[in-house]
Amino acid sequence: GHTTGPSLNNDKLYKFAYSAEVYVDRVKASLQKSAGYRISSDVDVNLLWRNPDNDDDQLVKITIRDVQVENVNERPAAKNIFKGKSTEKIIGKEYLQALQRPIVLELVRGKVKNFYSYQNEPVFTQNIKRGLASLFQLQLHSGTAHEVDISGKCHTTYHVRQDQVTKIKALDSCEIEKQGFNSHNRILDVSTKATSATIYVLEDSFIKSIKAEENYVLLLNYRRKSGVKIVSKQRLELKSVQAGPGLVAGKQVASVIKTLDSSYVAMPLVAEPVKSECKKCPSLSEHWQSIREHLYPEKLSKSEAARSFLSFIQNIRKATKEEILQIIRSENKELLPQVVDAVTSAQTPESLEAVLEFLDFKDASTSTLQERFLYACGFASHPSEMLLKSLTAKFKGNIANEEIRETLVIVMGALIRKLCDREGCKLPAVVEAKRLILSRLEKAKKDDNVRMYLLALKNALLPEAIPLLLKYTESEGPISNIAATALQRYDPSFLTKEVKETMNRIYHQNRKVHEKTVRTTAAAIILNSNPSYMEVKNILLSIGELPLEMNKYMLSMIQDILNFEMPSSKTVRQVLKDMRAHNYDRFSKIGSSSAYSGYITRGPDVSSTYSLDILYSGSGILRRSNMNIRIFDRKAELHASQVVIEAQGLESIIAATPDEGEENLDSFAGMSAILFDVQLRPVTFFQGYGDLMSKMFSATGDPINVVKGLILLTDYSQEIQLQSGPRASAEFLGGLAIDISGGMEFSLWYRESKTNVKNRVAMFLAGNAEVDSFFIKTGMETTLEVETTLDFISTVQFSQYPFLVCMQMDRVESPFRRYVTKYETLPSGRRYTARRGKAELLPGNEYPLHQENSNMCRKVFSTKSDSSSNWF
Repeated sequence: GHTTGPSLNNDKLYKFAYSAEVYVDRVKASLQKSAGYRISSDVDVNLLWRNPDNDDDQLVKITIRDVQVENVNERPAAKNIFKGKSTEKIIGKEYLQALQRPIVLELVRGKVKNFYSYQNEPVFTQNIKRGLASLFQLQLHSGTAHEVDISGKCHTTYHVRQDQVTKIKALDSCEIEKQGFNSHNRILDVSTKATSATIYVLEDSFIKSIKAEENYVLLLNYRRKSGVKIVSKQRLELKSVQAGPGLVAGKQVASVIKTLDSSYVAMPLVAEPVKSECKKCPSLSEHWQSIREHLYPEKLSKSEAARSFLSFIQNIRKATKEEILQIIRSENKELLPQVVDAVTSAQTPESLEAVLEFLDFKDASTSTLQERFLYACGFASHPSEMLLKSLTAKFKGNIANEEIRETLVIVMGALIRKLCDREGCKLPAVVEAKRLILSRLEKAKKDDNVRMYLLALKNALLPEAIPLLLKYTESEGPISNIAATALQRYDPSFLTKEVKETMNRIYHQNRKVHEKTVRTTAAAIILNSNPSYMEVKNILLSIGELPLEMNKYMLSMIQDILNFEMPSSKTVRQVLKDMRAHNYDRFSKIGSSSAYSGYITRGPDVSSTYSLDILYSGSGILRRSNMNIRIFDRKAELHASQVVIEAQGLESIIAATPDEGEENLDSFAGMSAILFDVQLRPVTFFQGYGDLMSKMFSATGDPINVVKGLILLTDYSQEIQLQSGPRASAEFLGGLAIDISGGMEFSLWYRESKTNVKNRVAMFLAGNAEVDSFFIKTGMETTLEVETTLDFISTVQFSQYPFLVCMQMDRVESPFRRYVTKYETLPSGRRYTARRGKAELLPGNEYPLHQENSNMCRKVFSTKSDSSSNWF
C-alpha cells in the first residue's frame, strides 16, 4: 500500500554506482569536445528506521565510497590534467574524508523532510551530498508540486507511467538567494534559458536507476553566436542488493538520530553559497601597472583599450576603497579620466565612495574629471539608489563650474529613468530627484536654467512631465525646440490627445509663428504616433504653403515614411489617393533639404538603421543636420547615437534674407548628442555675432571633441547553483572605447560650408562561464573585438539656388577578431587549454543615401576647383 513514495526493504543494503558530470561549451557544440570533469563513486543506501505509525515516514542512510575524479571526455595522456594523481591528491585528504561521511535523510511520502549531516564540514562537500540527496526526492503520482531541494524552492511537475517517473523542474521559478546583475537595456543584455529533467526507473517499489540532466544556455542578445552552455548530468544505477544492517528501534526521529550519532544536525537541503578565494591573483595596483599603457588618450580607439578597461573593472569590483583611492591619487593627468571611467563603471559601494571622496565639485580645475564621472554614472548598467542619492546631494551643494552643474542634473534624469524601468520609481531617492527637477523647472526664470531642467526631463521621460513639456513647446527659440525633441523621445503610447493637438497647433502655426526646426519636430511626432487620416491629410495639404526649404524637407519626410514602410505608411498611402493632396504641383517642390533612412546591418539577432535629415534655411545655410543610429531586435530598441548640429542667424554673413519667423535670431551654432539612450550636455561652437567673427578669423577647421571615453555597455553577472552540487558563474562584459568629434567649416570666399562628424569606436566583448569546484576550475571564455570609424560629411555650395548639397556617410575597413578558449585548471597550476579563433577584415562601405544626393555629389565634386585646403 505504498502509493505515495518509494519504499526500501528492511535489512537490505542497496549498492549504487553514481556519477556527476559537468560540461561547458559553445551553445551548438557537441559535448564530446567540451571542457569539464566527472566525479564518480559507489553509493550505499540502507533503511535505518520506519515510523511504526506511518509506513511512509522513513530514515535512510546514504554513504559515498571510492570517489574518482576524471576527464569528462577521453583525452590523450599529455592533455589529461588528472593523469598520475590520486583522488586524495586532487581533492585533498580532509575533503575526501568529509565527502565519505554518511548522511541521513528523513523521507516522508517520497519528499525529503530532513537532511542530517555533520556541522563543520566544508560547504563544497556538503553541497555535493545535497545534490545526491535531492535525487531521492520523488512522488509516485502525476501532478505538480512546490518542492525544496538543492536548487531552492521550485515548481516541479511529475509524469508517471508504470515504473517510470519523469520529474521536470522549472528552474526559473526556484526561490534561492541569487547574486548578480544584468544590463539596463535588453539589446545589450544576456538571455538565459534553463531546463532540468530527471527520469526515474523503479523496481520492487524502490529506485533502479536515475538519470538527471540540467542545461543552462546563455545568449548575448546582439550576437547569439557568442553564447555559452553549462550542462550538469547525474546518473545513479543500482548494481546489487545485499543483506544489510537491521533497523534502529525508536518512536521519534530525533531519538533515533541521537542514538545513531549525536554529531548529526538537521540542515537545509538548499545549497549554501561558496566563496572561492583567489590565491595567486595580482593586487589592484599590480594589475593597473600591467594595463595602464593601453589607456592613454591617443590609444582610446583601439580594442586593446576596451579590453584593458573591462579587466580593470573586474579587479576594481574586488578592491577596497583604500586600494582604489591609492591608484586615483597617484595617477597622472593623462590617464586619470580613464581611471575615473573605470572606477565609476565598477558600480560597487567602495568604488562610488572612493571617486566621490576624490572629486571636489567646488574646484573648477578638475571639471574634466567631474564630467567623465558624471557621464559614466549616466551610462551605468545597473545604477543603485545610493548613486542617485549622492548626485542629488552634490546638486544641492556648491558646484564651481556651471557646465558641470548642468551635466549633473541631465545625468540625474538618466538615472531616474533607469531606476524607474526597474520598478524603482517609488524609491525615496527617485521621488526626491523627480520632485527637485519638476519643482525647480516650474520656478526657473533664466533661460539657461529652464534649458538644463528640460534636458534632464528629456532623459527621465516621466509621464507626469508631459503637461510641463507641452507648455514649453509653445514658448520661444531653443527652449521650445528642446521641449519638442523631449516629447519625440517618449513612446507613442504616452502621447495623449492633448499632445497631438498641441503638435498640430505648432506645425500649422494656428496661434503664432514658430521656427522651422520646431515645426518639423512637431510633424515628426504627429506622423510617428499613429496619426489619423485628417492629420496626415492636413500635413500633406500644407506642403507648398511652407517656407522654401521646409516644403522640400516635409516631402522628403513623407517619401521616407513610404520607402521605409514606417507604421504610418498605410495611412499616408490612403491619403495619397486624394488628388488634392497628391499632385505634381505639391510633389515637384525644389530644394536641398532631405530626410532619409536606411539599414546599416540586417542580422538574425539585431538590425541597425541610420536616419539622416538635413534642413536648410532659404538662403542655403544649414539650420539642422540630424544623424541617428538605432539598434533593434523583435522586442526592444536602443537609440545608439544621435548627433544634431544646429545653426541659426547666420544669414547676415552672406547678406541673405532670413526666413519668416527667424528675423531676430541670434547667431549660434552648436552640437547635441545622444549616446546609448542618454542625452549629453549640448556643446556650443559659437554664440553671438562677435563670437562667430572671432572664431572665423582664428579658425583652424579642427574638429571639436564631443565625447571621448570608455563606456561599459554589456554588464551581466550571474551565479548558478548546479543541482549536482558545484556552483557555476557566468559573466559577460562589453566595453566601448569611443571618440566622437564634430566640426563646422565655413568659407565666404568659396561660398561653401562643410560639417564633419567622425565616430571612432573600438569594442571588446568578453564572456566567461566557469564551474568552480574548489579542486578544479573548468570553463570557457569567448571574446570578440572590432575597431571601426564612421564618417559623416556634408558639403554645401551656396553660390546658386537651389544650392548644391553633398552628403557622405562612410565606414572604413574594420578589423574583426573572435576567439573561444576552453580550459580546465587544478590549484597546483596544471592546466588544459583549447583555443580557436578567427580574424578578418570587414570591408569599408560607403552608404548609399538617396539617388538625388548621389546626383548632387557628382555636381559638387565636378565644380570644385583645386582650391587651397585652408578654409579661411
